Amino acid sequence: MIVVAIHRHPGGHRNPAFILQDQGLTNTAARADVKNALHGGNRRYFSDSPTGAVDVAKTQRAGVLGSTGVTLAVTTGTMAGLALTSAHGSGDKTYSINASGAITP
Repeated sequence: MIVVAIHRHPGGHRNPAFILQDQGLTNTAARADVKNALHGGNRRYFSDSPTGAVDVAKTQRAGVLGSTGVTLAVTTGTMAGLALTSAHGSGDKTYSINASGAITP
């Protein structure tokens, strides 16, 4: 028989190193999602509708579903001025990407 015990610190406090690691993972998911939205869904949409404008729903219909907890927003939806942002609810950064693929921060 194998017994696994999980010890929780009284008061539910978490080790600060684990909190920072979790934020790093959630930030990575948000960064990946904004990049995937540009390269996957939106470029596919504009190849069919070059004069159209995208929004989050069109991005999702194009196959970009995103990670759990990540919020994607379309700041500017035209092909020439496309701008997207994403952030994870547990992260500490908001990522932006423009039509040329430059991501900040």
